[in-house]
Amino acid sequence: MFDDPHLAARAANHQPLTPLDLLDRTLAVHGARPAVAWRDDLWTWDQFGALIRRMAHWLASQGVGRGDVVSVMLTNRPELLAAHFAVPALGAVLNALNTRLDADETAWILNHAGSRLVICEPATLPQLAAAQVPMHVVPETVDGTQGLNLFRGADAPLDWRAHVGDEWQPIALNYTSGTTGRPKGVVYTHRGACMNALGNVLALGLNTDSRYLWTLPMFHCNGWSHTWAVTAAGGLHVCLDRVDPDLILSEIARHEVTHMSCAPVVLYMMLHAAKAPPPVRVKVATGGAAPTPALLEGMEALGFDLIHLYGLTESYGPATLNDPGRNAPGTIAERAEMLARQGKRHVTASCPRVVDDQGQDVPADGETVGEIVLRGNTLMAGYYRNPEATEAAFAGGMFRTGDLAVIHPDGQIQIRDRAKDVIISGGENLSSLEVENVLHKHPQVLIAAVVAAPHPKWGETPWAFVEVKPGETLDPDGLDTFCRAHLAGFKRPRRYVFGPLPRTATGKIQKFALRDQARAMAAEAGQE
Repeated sequence: MFDDPHLAARAANHQPLTPLDLLDRTLAVHGARPAVAWRDDLWTWDQFGALIRRMAHWLASQGVGRGDVVSVMLTNRPELLAAHFAVPALGAVLNALNTRLDADETAWILNHAGSRLVICEPATLPQLAAAQVPMHVVPETVDGTQGLNLFRGADAPLDWRAHVGDEWQPIALNYTSGTTGRPKGVVYTHRGACMNALGNVLALGLNTDSRYLWTLPMFHCNGWSHTWAVTAAGGLHVCLDRVDPDLILSEIARHEVTHMSCAPVVLYMMLHAAKAPPPVRVKVATGGAAPTPALLEGMEALGFDLIHLYGLTESYGPATLNDPGRNAPGTIAERAEMLARQGKRHVTASCPRVVDDQGQDVPADGETVGEIVLRGNTLMAGYYRNPEATEAAFAGGMFRTGDLAVIHPDGQIQIRDRAKDVIISGGENLSSLEVENVLHKHPQVLIAAVVAAPHPKWGETPWAFVEVKPGETLDPDGLDTFCRAHLAGFKRPRRYVFGPLPRTATGKIQKFALRDQARAMAAEAGQE
């Protein structure tokens, strides 16, 4: 009886899930509230909605339509935020480019994506020098104001429903880091973006009083879907076009920021730059390396409450969440140990499992290592123009992350290592994360990364690359003595290299670059 034709979906009771509908609601309900702050300017949702419409009509005048790819290489400024709505409102696909890519890789991505045009700014023009794609440059100022009058023209109505008829339509095309070859194009859908945005609203407690500081690049998984999430909540986007600790702290105080997201390295920068706590407590979502006890203690004292997220480009950003709460019991060390876990799935995200080589769930004992696999509504449609990679990623009916983890008795996931970062020394597997966690306990260590270096006898041995805290000194012998007291012999780094660590645009350590450096240094020493 329930399959009767009169119960089928119809126009009155079904429309595509899309962040564009979330924007419509915010414009209708919160039009007079502040929407976007940037430098000395502040726009209401009514004003920002007008910019989105003007941008969309300008794009249409350039011939952009359904299925076209529009690439944008901008820092975290309002035009990039507006593009997250103006581009998909035409049925087109947003390709937010990493502003730190070199010219060769940028040109490769634009060619692979088939971009119709690129919107950029003067600071990003050098990366686009080799691109054979029409470019439109957003200037720093227009008629004395800061850039937002660029997309001129009548503020005509914009009906996204005329262009988005299927929630499985692509909304964004994001390229992976390409650490093992050319990057892959990850296709996001309107449905997945809407689901993850709503999940973020619930997971982070976003509402109309939320003020979100854009320390995380919007090009990174579309800002972990926060571009759409903060909009859905009707909160304030505080745009920030460069990561500078003094500027970050100033903007937090100026706008009484309540939320932000960043890699741990940004938190270390803030910790050393801060002179006093901000006027409100700030919830900080961080990913990558787990916060150390020293970082956690320092940030808590300054008024920052840390939560730990885990996800990938292929999962629209966050897939799991660990939020122990500001009043979590225990010592700083105990809370840091708990916060090192990646947590459990957040509200609308993919369901994570940890499985063995046969695809069976590993026991929840906190010891047995398996691979994290995902399945759910917030996974990519697939890799653009790469069906073989898509099929391999979804083999067995789950998305294979390549991340190795355990399940604790309370159901929380904790990553033990990336599959590619496991070091096999003398036939023994050792976790680079375990060694890094020990190094981070040293009071003079700011941040450390451990990678495999070739060895003629053991095959591989761990090498540690270390940044020392500003104003501190540390030598290899002292650090090795510390490691001897905390690590088994085969796990102890065989070499310590001091200096700045290479980072991605989002602040994550580029271990592939360190592996290349270790390999070259080992070869020079005759160890390869």
